[in-house]
Amino acid sequence: MNNNDFTEGAILPKLLRFMLPVLFAMFLQAMYGAVDLLIVGQFGTTADVSGVSTGSQIVLTITNLIVSFSMGVTVVVGQRIGQKRPEDAAQTIGTGLVIFAATGAVFTAATVAGAPGLAAVMQAPEEAFDVTVSYIRICGTGFLVITAYNLLGSIFRGLGDSRTPLIAVGIACAFNIAGDLLFVAVFGMGAAGAATATVIAQLVSVIVSFFIIRRTKLPFEFHRSHLKLRRSSALMIFRVGAPIALQDLLVGISFLVMQAIVNSLGVTASAGIGVAEKVCAFIMLVPAAFMQSMSAFVAQNIGAGFDDRAKKALKSGIAVSFAFGVVMFLLTFFRGDLLAGIFSNEAGTVADAWDYLKAYAIDCLLTCFLFCFIGYYNGLGKTKFVMAQGICGAFLVRIPVAFLMQSTGGGSLFLIGLATPCSTVVQIVMCFAAYVYYKNKKQLAD
Repeated sequence: MNNNDFTEGAILPKLLRFMLPVLFAMFLQAMYGAVDLLIVGQFGTTADVSGVSTGSQIVLTITNLIVSFSMGVTVVVGQRIGQKRPEDAAQTIGTGLVIFAATGAVFTAATVAGAPGLAAVMQAPEEAFDVTVSYIRICGTGFLVITAYNLLGSIFRGLGDSRTPLIAVGIACAFNIAGDLLFVAVFGMGAAGAATATVIAQLVSVIVSFFIIRRTKLPFEFHRSHLKLRRSSALMIFRVGAPIALQDLLVGISFLVMQAIVNSLGVTASAGIGVAEKVCAFIMLVPAAFMQSMSAFVAQNIGAGFDDRAKKALKSGIAVSFAFGVVMFLLTFFRGDLLAGIFSNEAGTVADAWDYLKAYAIDCLLTCFLFCFIGYYNGLGKTKFVMAQGICGAFLVRIPVAFLMQSTGGGSLFLIGLATPCSTVVQIVMCFAAYVYYKNKKQLAD
C-alpha cells in the first residue's frame, strides 16, 4: 500500500498509474451491460430483449445512486489517509459498511415489492411486462451484493488502490459472460437468466475482494469493533456523498427527458439515440476515469495540506484528457457511422445515431475540463458546488435547449444533441469561476 501514497513523488506518473486501472475497470463495466444485451438478443426473444433493456435501466439508475453516494467514503477515507490518521480511516470504513448494508436492504425490499410499479412507470410493453418484472425482482434480491460490490471499490480507491477494483470488475465480467451463456443460451432462461448471471457474477467478485482484503497489508488495523455507526463519520460520508448522489439522479432525469423527446420522433430515431448512448459510454471513458481518479488523488493531498500539488494534478489531468478528447472528436464526428455500426446493422438507425453522435463529439473536447474539475472539487469535499453546477447545467440549459431544438430544428438529432455540449460549456464556466473564488478566498485567509 506504500505505493498508493499520492502526497509525494512525480504527479503525472502516479496519477496515470492510478487512473489506468480505473479506466480498464470502467471499460469492463461498459462491456458488462453490452454483453448482457448482445447474448439475450442472440438467444432470447424480443420480449426478453425489451425486459433486459427496461429492467437494466432501472437497476442502473439505482446502482449509479449507490456509486455516487459511495464517493463520500472514497473522499473521506482519502483525506484521512492524507492526514496520516489511519484509525479515523478505519472508523470511516466501518461506518460506511453499516450505512451501505442498510441501504442495500432498503433497495432490495423496494425493488422486489415494487417491481410491477417500476415496470409500469417505465411503460414496459404489455408483451414484455412480466419479463421486465422478473428481471427487476431477480436483480433486486441481489442488491445487497451489488451494494457491497460497489462499496468495496470505493474503499479501495480511497486507499489509493485502483488495481483491486479492476480485478473485481474483471472477475465479475468474466463470470457474467459465462453465466449469460449458461443460463440464456443453454438453459433458455432469457432475461431472467441474464439477471441471475449478473447477481452471481457480482457475488463471486465480492467474495474474491474480501479474500484480497484479508491478504493485503492495509495502512491501519481493521477489527469488528470498527463496524459501528459513528455519528461523526456518518455525517462526513453524507456531507460528501449525498450531494453527488442527488446531482447524478437529477442529471440522469434530464437525460431521460432527452430520451423522451427523441422517442417522440419515431422508432428509428429512438433506436438511433439508444445506439448512440452505448457508443458514448466508450468515447467518454478517459475523462470519466480521470474524474474518479482525481477525487482520490486530490483528497489525499488536501488532507496532507498540499493544495498546490492538488492543483497541479488537476492541470495534468486536463492536459492528458484533452489529448484523448481530440482523437475521440475526430473519430466520432467524421466516422461515427463505424462506431454506431458495431451495435446495429440498420442503415436508418446508424444514420440517426451518427447524427446524434456529432453533438457528443463536440462534447468530447469539453468533458476533459468538466470531468477533471468535478473530480477535483469532489476531492476538496466541495460536493455541494458539484451538485449545484450539475443541476444548473441539466435543468437550466440541457432540457430547455433540447425542447427548443425539437420545436425549431426540424427533427435534427444533431441539433437536439447540442443541448449536451451547451450544458457542459455553462458548467465549465461555473467551475472556472469557483476555482478563482476559492483561490482568492484562500489568499485572503493566508
